[in-house]
Amino acid sequence: MDNITIIIITAIISAAVAIGAYLFVRNIILKKKKSAILSAAEQEGENIKKDKIFQAKEKFLQLKSEHEAYINEKNAQMQQQENKLKQRELYLNQQNSDIGRRQKEVETIKENLKVQLDLLNKKGDEYEKLRDQVIVKLEEVAGMTAADAKNQLVETMKAEAKTEAMSYINDVMDEARLSASKEAKRIVINTIQRTAPETAIENAVTVFNIDSDEIKGRIIGREGRNIRALEAATGVEIVVDDTPEAILLSAFDPIRREVARLALHQLVTDGRIHPARIEEVVAKVQKQLEEEIMETGKRTCIDLGVHGLHVELIRLIGRMKYRSSYGQNLLQHSREVANICATMASELGLNAKMAKRAGLLHDIGKVSEEDPELPHAILGMKIAEKYKEKPEICNAIGSHHEEVEMTSLIAPLVLVSDAISGARPGARREVIESYIKRLKDMEGIALAYPGVTKTYAIQAGRELRVIVGAEEVDDKQCEELSTEIAKKIQDEMVYPGQVKITVIRETRSVAFAK
Repeated sequence: MDNITIIIITAIISAAVAIGAYLFVRNIILKKKKSAILSAAEQEGENIKKDKIFQAKEKFLQLKSEHEAYINEKNAQMQQQENKLKQRELYLNQQNSDIGRRQKEVETIKENLKVQLDLLNKKGDEYEKLRDQVIVKLEEVAGMTAADAKNQLVETMKAEAKTEAMSYINDVMDEARLSASKEAKRIVINTIQRTAPETAIENAVTVFNIDSDEIKGRIIGREGRNIRALEAATGVEIVVDDTPEAILLSAFDPIRREVARLALHQLVTDGRIHPARIEEVVAKVQKQLEEEIMETGKRTCIDLGVHGLHVELIRLIGRMKYRSSYGQNLLQHSREVANICATMASELGLNAKMAKRAGLLHDIGKVSEEDPELPHAILGMKIAEKYKEKPEICNAIGSHHEEVEMTSLIAPLVLVSDAISGARPGARREVIESYIKRLKDMEGIALAYPGVTKTYAIQAGRELRVIVGAEEVDDKQCEELSTEIAKKIQDEMVYPGQVKITVIRETRSVAFAK
């Protein structure tokens, strides 16, 4: 073995000895650290244990004090309850003693009453005997029995009461005949003056305005496909002509025209116009219009104070907005009739709410989609009966054109109110131009007479006031002039209702103080 090998082995042995010594020392150090850590942990555990024991004692003492307070409170409550029960027991004992005493008093009173009742029975028997004796003597003196005398007296009183009643009825009827016409005119005139609705005229054409004529080509579409799809979906004739920036929508049904107008507005605003889109938009607009119809019906009922209507009747009222009768908007007409009915009913002391309800519903047969062969009044009555309206209202609806017999006082009010609304100047079959022309012609007829200085058509053409000169026309000529003007207007003009001619002649004297 050479020296190098010996040196290497020696080095290895030295290194092993050093590592062994290091590991020995390290184990000793780790054992000391472990002992220190264990002792520290034991000390910390002991401290935690002491803290927990102390906290538990504090919690126990707290719970004990709370429990004692709770027990004391419950004992106090039980003591109060016990005191109340003792007081109630004393009160009940006192009441029992009072009841016993009162029972004794009642028994005593019953005994006294029994004695008095026996005395009264004895006296009653004596009275009956005396009464029979008196009746026998009276019958002998009068020569008739008591029953005959009673019957004779009753017949005499009946005859007198009948005579007085007939006299009173005749007086009342005479007074009513004298004042009925005057009172009726007063009520009608006051009602017309208090009700001043707007004139609402419907026609069969709606104008749809557009920004430029380029949109017309897009509405027509390639080979007319768009306009054909729109007409098929809405049932409205769409007239695209040379009218600048306008398209005409023509149809007899206002609802269809409104659907077409709203659908066109959405399509033009959106810019996408093709058959599939048209059908989608029309379906959406129809749904929106149905919701608007319901909202209109509800708002009308709220405005008029009519409550409790069936939802289908509310829908029919909303449909009236898109229906016209002789050019008059049906919803406006029905609102007017309702207000007139309520006013007249109040004047006559009748139920104004019921009258307003009947007036609002009187034309619902015109907007119903069922059984169109029936007259609208009869159909409206059947609809009202179907939705459980009162018999008085149903009869008023069915009889407002005298197609069924009137059985309530509200029915003639609905008939009269319907006639007043329909005959109002400007309500039906007139447009504003012809209405104004008729008033001017009326004034021109009166102004053509000599002596007339000014003429005024007032109260929507129902009255013509004529001012004459005091120097040219005397009082007698005023009467003749009013008659002549009335006759000429009647012969030459066509107008609803009647026209009152009032000729005014006044004398003025003017002086100046200087």
